[in-house]
Amino acid sequence: MKHPVRNFGAILGAVLISVAAQQAFAHGDVVPQAVDTTGLKNVGPDFLASNPYRKDKTAIRIGDSAYNQNCARCHGLGGISGGIAPDLRYLPLGDEGDEVFLQRIRKGAVRDGRVYMPPFEGILSQEAMWTIRAWLETVHEE
Repeated sequence: MKHPVRNFGAILGAVLISVAAQQAFAHGDVVPQAVDTTGLKNVGPDFLASNPYRKDKTAIRIGDSAYNQNCARCHGLGGISGGIAPDLRYLPLGDEGDEVFLQRIRKGAVRDGRVYMPPFEGILSQEAMWTIRAWLETVHEE
C-alpha cells in the first residue's frame, strides 16, 4: 500500500485534469440570461445598422451586466479574452465595429460543423445586444 502523502501528486494531477476537461466543455453549457432593458427606448423589430445607445449611461450599465452574464464566460471579464474566444476590446469603434458585432451576436459562428459561438438572435432582444456593444466601446483598446 502506498503512503497517502506520496500519492498526493497523482491525485492532484487527476483532479486538475478533471477540472480542465469540465472547463473545456463548459462553453456549450451556458444558459443565456435575460437582460432587463427597462429605461431604454425600444428600437423596434428591424435590426439597426448603428448602435442607438452609443455613450448612453443607462445602456452602458445594462450592457456591463448583460456582458458579464452572457459573454464573459468565453470572452473574458472586462472583454479580456483568456484564449477561448476573441478579445472584444479590439472590435473597431463606431459603425464599422457595430456591423461586425451585430453579425456575430445575431448569427453566431460555426467552423467545420462546430459551434464556436451560439447565435443570440431570438434569445436576446436587439436592445440587449446593443447595450452589450455600448459597454464594449467603453473598454475598447487599439
